[in-house]
Amino acid sequence: MLKQFTIFHMDILKKKVANTNRKLNIVFLTGAGISAQSGIKTFRDHNGLWENHPVEQVATPEAFHANPTLVQKFYNQRRAQLLSDEVSFNDGHKYMTEIESSEHNVVIVTQNVDDLHERSGAKNVIHMHGELLKMKCQDCSYRNEIVEDLEVENKCPSCGATGSLRPDIVWFGEMPYHMNEIYELLEEADIFISVGTSGHVYPAAMFVQNVPTDCLKVEVNINETQISSNFDCHLVESSSSALKKIRDYILPQK
Repeated sequence: MLKQFTIFHMDILKKKVANTNRKLNIVFLTGAGISAQSGIKTFRDHNGLWENHPVEQVATPEAFHANPTLVQKFYNQRRAQLLSDEVSFNDGHKYMTEIESSEHNVVIVTQNVDDLHERSGAKNVIHMHGELLKMKCQDCSYRNEIVEDLEVENKCPSCGATGSLRPDIVWFGEMPYHMNEIYELLEEADIFISVGTSGHVYPAAMFVQNVPTDCLKVEVNINETQISSNFDCHLVESSSSALKKIRDYILPQK
């Protein structure tokens, strides 16, 4: 059974913030759950498919090598959706940005490849799985922002290679970005808050075990996860609703 985030547990958070004479180090880890409320589908639906594609067909280096046209088309569609009028940041992103603007040291580590944290005004965002609105060259490591479609015949603006440009996204079997920086942040965390992440994807699923023993560990999810037992307390509800409560306890009351 989950240890529900009752008033008692909310008081733990309140006391953690109040009983300190220094800035707290607060690390958020966000997953697909926070973006789902903005109309972006989670990485894998319950049937194991992502937009009707097995992830092995669109999210591995081997898939790109075998069928680059399919992979480029898939991410072109995802990019177009992200840039459409139907997608915007939600209240969960907004409340997290308000917490970031507090006197404390707040960093958002996200597994999401969208830019919704940034759209809400967040500044300290680490994209460990890359960004949908960026591309990179496999030959020369050139990187740049992109909003238009990527095609197989596109040439790299830096080295001129054809067929080498790909979404700057960490696929299965590749090393996530910024891991040394993330582990350093976790080692100094006073509060660790996991929001909308399934606990199935590593190494992010292990982050809760990399914080100090006296770090307060909070999980926000609409369901129990396979790593729920590692947290001190839980908000079993939508990210927007939960983050509003957390914001109200962390920010000074006016």
